[in-house]
Amino acid sequence: MSSAPEQAGAAGIEQFGYKQELQRSLSMTDLLIYGLIFMVPIAPFGIFGSVFEGSGGMVALTYAIGAVAMMFTANSYAQMSQAFPMAGSVYTYAGRGLAPWVGFLSGWAILLDYLLVPGLLYLVASVAMNSIFSAVPIWLWLVLFVVLNTAVNYMGISMTAKVNRIMLVAELLVLAVFLVIGIVAVAQGKGNGFSFDAFFNSDTFSISLVLGAVSIAVLSFLGFDGISMLAEENRDQARSIGRAMVLALILAAALFIAQTWVASMLVPNPAGLIANGDPAGTAFYDAARVGGGEWLAWLCAFATAIAWGFANSLVAQAATSRLLFAMARDRQLPSFLAKVHPTHKVPVNATLMVAGVSLVLGLYMASRDDGISLLSTLINFGAMTAFLVLHVTVINHFIRRRGSKDYLRHLVYPVIGFAILAFVVINAKVAAQVLAFIWIVIGVIVLVTFKAMHRRVELAGLEEE
Repeated sequence: MSSAPEQAGAAGIEQFGYKQELQRSLSMTDLLIYGLIFMVPIAPFGIFGSVFEGSGGMVALTYAIGAVAMMFTANSYAQMSQAFPMAGSVYTYAGRGLAPWVGFLSGWAILLDYLLVPGLLYLVASVAMNSIFSAVPIWLWLVLFVVLNTAVNYMGISMTAKVNRIMLVAELLVLAVFLVIGIVAVAQGKGNGFSFDAFFNSDTFSISLVLGAVSIAVLSFLGFDGISMLAEENRDQARSIGRAMVLALILAAALFIAQTWVASMLVPNPAGLIANGDPAGTAFYDAARVGGGEWLAWLCAFATAIAWGFANSLVAQAATSRLLFAMARDRQLPSFLAKVHPTHKVPVNATLMVAGVSLVLGLYMASRDDGISLLSTLINFGAMTAFLVLHVTVINHFIRRRGSKDYLRHLVYPVIGFAILAFVVINAKVAAQVLAFIWIVIGVIVLVTFKAMHRRVELAGLEEE
């Protein structure tokens, strides 16, 4: 397979065999905000207790290591987004950097997570809102979130970007309030007093413990890759995609480390949290209550619900619809998913399909007592698998094909990134491994069906290997 010419700017996907249909209106700032919203600046609010337990209280250290680990994956994304500045993320990169059929399976793998994530976000947010406003049932909150986000995404990527800016400011304001009040509370002697135990605690530290916790923390950074889905809506240079990813990771890491450090100093019973875990998911709010009282705990809980149910699920829906659009455009999925709205310039049918899947999945899981925990265990394995392929793609495309001598970015970093992710995948929960295996098998069956129908797996301008 021969590689298509590579471009320096954002425009010109026609040289790859495609027609520019989506609206190029996003700036570097828009991409950065999108990535931050996808990762959720206050994400640790909801999973703080789990990471605290898994890391022996060294939450800040865990997030720091997790950020470094994901930087290697961000590097691979940055390299491939410049080589092939198109929508589709790993599907596009593996398809053009390795082979079309590998791209299909990679897109199929990451599609599993992309379809499940919005449903989980809606469910978690709906449960949280029901705990605050119990008169409104969970199912109604879920429907409201889905309808609202679908309406915003339907209006176009510019509208989504505007809403993202507002939501990011709101999340950062809540975080700032927590940090200021929390630091003042620690200075006044509340909580456990000032310490660096969140970064290193000799009483609980062990390599296996920290690496196990990193497996959890790494998942908090997933979402930065969603920036690559907007490549065809980026109005700046192609390298802006990679830069936005790296910067989003750095900023998110700084925010995660700061908030978990302060919260760790305010945890009411650190030893009890490590020993018993946080089954109710309220550890962060308990820490906020120690620092500022009931109102601060309520504010943090409410902010988490809105961040997950509206802000994060909004961008998750947008990213998923772009993946469906990219695969349908190449005839790897039903062609109706490639339809672009003539006015709003969004993949309208793909957007509506994601909404439908999220609604059905969310309502079903809401009817189960273990809905949230079940969905949580099934998500992220597909993305991790696709990331492994991404690292291999970088080596193949740049080192083998193009003879690159930039061994650091095109060989060393991808190898390290592959090793880290392989560890996470191997240590993933069995339920996630089983579902991912079944999903991949279905993808292979689809490929075999293509062969039987004499239908080639191909991308525009490329032939199947």
